[in-house]
Parts: sequence; structure tokens; C-alpha cells
Amino acid sequence: MTCPAAAAALLLLAASAGPALAQDARPWTVGGRIGAVSDYRDRGYTLSAEDPVVQGEVTVSHASGLYGGVWGSGIDEYGVGADGDGARIEVTLYAGWAGAISGFDVDLGVWQNIYPDGEDVNYVEFPLEVGRTFGDMTLTTGVVWAPSQTGTGNEANTWIWTRAEYAPEAWPVSLHAALGHEDGGFAPDGKTDWRLGVAAPVGPVTLGLDFVDSDTEDSAVVASVFWGF
Repeated sequence: MTCPAAAAALLLLAASAGPALAQDARPWTVGGRIGAVSDYRDRGYTLSAEDPVVQGEVTVSHASGLYGGVWGSGIDEYGVGADGDGARIEVTLYAGWAGAISGFDVDLGVWQNIYPDGEDVNYVEFPLEVGRTFGDMTLTTGVVWAPSQTGTGNEANTWIWTRAEYAPEAWPVSLHAALGHEDGGFAPDGKTDWRLGVAAPVGPVTLGLDFVDSDTEDSAVVASVFWGF
């Protein structure tokens, strides 16, 4: 999927939802979560030098499917490359549309990744994911594409991934597994990453434990705790 196609599709969805936003009296909703992870692993890479960090997110959503929000995490100052000296926080501003199309759950958006105090490391990405639930199993696949820009080393980058989640209502936990492959500015020689994990909701708190690995970095067991609101 190309950047122009992603941008055009997002604009088309926003335009088609415009009249609904003007006429629909249904309220907007606000949700999010805040918590911590023992190691911030993104696509197999550690961005916190294997140290624990705090993370949080707030999303505003409309019944039409349009949404927007902000996500943030602590990082190691070298987590985004040597040119990122001084960047200790990662902030992602995002917007998009999520809804059902022909029985599939579709989510199309745009991410602006910002590293305060970093140098030439900010970049924009266009994610698309499609999923479907079969009983207790949900299968999702997606692609995150970044055009060539300074923050990607002046090379385009593509990460393709697939995820399976098994969550029986009678179980106190859910199981998940994911596999991804990245190629481009962030992985010049190509990189495959994967994870296996379990999540346990305890009231508004979700506890997680994941085994994360890739063919370019050492594996890790990552613990997480998040409070949702």
C-alpha cells in the first residue's frame, strides 16, 4: 500500500463521515490507559535499553468510527538512533477511522512520531489493519508504511505483521501471538520479529507477560501492568 493511497483513503473516509458528524447527536467517548512495562520493545527492538518505563495513552472516538489521540512512552536516549541524543520521550499523535466492512474489522490511520529534544528523528507512518473474530479466536493482519523522510534515514520503511488472540469468556486470561517482518530505513537488511504472551484483566487493571524476540536483537521477557479508563 502506498502513502498516497493511504492518505487518499483516510481523507475519503473523513469526507464521507463529515455530514454524519454534523447531524449525529451521539456523544464522543474518551478512553485510555496508563501503566508501565519492564522493557519497551517495539517490533522486537528495545527502545528503553531494557529498562522499565512508564507509558500512557488517551483516545477520543466518535460513533462514526473517527478517532484521534496521543500515546507516550519513556525511551533510552539512543533508542531512536545515534542522532536522537537527548530524546528521552516518544510521543505519537494519531488519527484515523475504525469500523466494520463486510464482516471485517478495519482500522486505517496516520501516526506522527515525535521525539522531543531529538535531532532529525521525527517521522510519520500510515498503518492499516484488518481483522476478524471466529468464536474465541481473533485474527488480525496489518501493515505500517513510512515514506522516505529524514526520520527514517531517507528511506521508506514497511512493517507487515499478523496477530492471533485466543480469549475464551470462561478463562481468566487471554493468549496472543504475533509475527512481523520489517524492511527499509529501520531494517536495511530485513528483520523478522515475534512475540508470545498472556494477558490477565483484574478489574480495570490488565497484567501482561510476553516473550519477545527477533533475528536482530536478544530475546526478552517483558512484564506489563496497565490501568484502563
